[in-house]
Amino acid sequence: MKKMFFTLLLLVNMISYAQAENENILTLSEYLGYVKKYHPIVKQARLKTTESQIKLLKARGAFDPKIEVDYNRKKFKKTTYYDKLNTSFKIPTWYGVQLKANYENNSGIFLNPEFNVPDNGLYSPGISISLAKGLLTNKRMATLKKAKIYTQQAKADQQLLINDIFYESIIVYLNWLKSYQIKQTYVSFVKNATDRLSNVKKSFLEGDKPAIDTLEANINLKNRLLDLEKSNIKYLKSKLNLSNYLWITDNIPLELENNMLPDLKTNAKINLVLNINTKKTIKANIENNPKVQSLQLKKEQLKIDKRLKINNILPKIDLEYNFLTSKYKNIVDFDTNNYKAGLNISIPIFLRKERSELKLAKLKIQDIDFVISSNKVKLQNKINATLNEIASYKKQNNLLNDLISNYLQIVKAEERKFILGEGSLFRINYREVKLIETKIKSINTYFYAMNSTANLFRITQNSIQ
Repeated sequence: MKKMFFTLLLLVNMISYAQAENENILTLSEYLGYVKKYHPIVKQARLKTTESQIKLLKARGAFDPKIEVDYNRKKFKKTTYYDKLNTSFKIPTWYGVQLKANYENNSGIFLNPEFNVPDNGLYSPGISISLAKGLLTNKRMATLKKAKIYTQQAKADQQLLINDIFYESIIVYLNWLKSYQIKQTYVSFVKNATDRLSNVKKSFLEGDKPAIDTLEANINLKNRLLDLEKSNIKYLKSKLNLSNYLWITDNIPLELENNMLPDLKTNAKINLVLNINTKKTIKANIENNPKVQSLQLKKEQLKIDKRLKINNILPKIDLEYNFLTSKYKNIVDFDTNNYKAGLNISIPIFLRKERSELKLAKLKIQDIDFVISSNKVKLQNKINATLNEIASYKKQNNLLNDLISNYLQIVKAEERKFILGEGSLFRINYREVKLIETKIKSINTYFYAMNSTANLFRITQNSIQ
């Protein structure tokens, strides 16, 4: 029972220690969560969608019903020349059809005879139709269609801006991690140099080692301290740079506490955090890439322009027909013999302007097709190149890990020979310098590999988990 109690107590202490340790670690996932939620530029990018919705509302306003009132009165020397009231209610429809309802009530001594109406006024419900130009498409319809497409395009452009910020913030985090690992590497070798100097001094005092060895060990320690100080400056800079991407509510910048550290297991987690699977074919992602989607949507807008230009070549034939009645309460009283109709025909002879605008619209579509094809090829080539980079860095890391193991064995062998009086401190320091260089190369290579993974995220435009 007592043994079980001590085992449980030890387990609780280990869990508490692990929790305390995790509280001081800022993982890449947590960091990107702050960027995604609070970064001002990410918030600014979301305004693009809001702006597009406002423009869509504006385009829909072209189809709003309208009430118009036209009132004119002329009175001179107590004589009413005329008193004219003309009101109308218009309902635009999707195609080139407009429903209308008019009411006229005119009076006056000098009123133009054509404005004479019954005492109760004249009601004229009717319709106006564009029979050729403007029937199937017109500027109002085209503007609304383009506004709807622009809303989708804004979402794609928003994702592009947000993912660019994510990429920049990821690189900053990885640089912070790299700087921390390099700093810790020099910390461990400063400890080695300090212990070695202490051991050499003891051996000198005991008469086993010459005084020159203490000088050699002291020089080596100072070099390590110098390297540590340089790495510490780079680490502090990287930490401050990281703070540029950390914000909280109300656009308040956030600074990292001194005890906050990066996650050393980032390399094993980065694919999961960035939602990347390098083993799968990424070719399908090209069509879903926001940049390609934005260009495709731009092409759709150009197609709408092209249809509008084709429509402009047609002749303008506008027909208007209105029933006339002085009794509006009963539709049965409408008499088809009482009406007001009009026909407006306009046909440009050469159509030079319309034909040139159509040709320009076709050229713009051809141009956007070339741009889309070029971007698809570039994206695919970038994906292939980045995948090759990641595979190469993995091979380099394997080789560097083997080299580190080999250099470590050589350093230990030289230290044993030195203790036995057969080796020299110079050879130990030389071997150790090579070991440090290889470890730094390994850290940089891991950084390059993760950097390439982040670049793959930007190219494929995956979403953050």
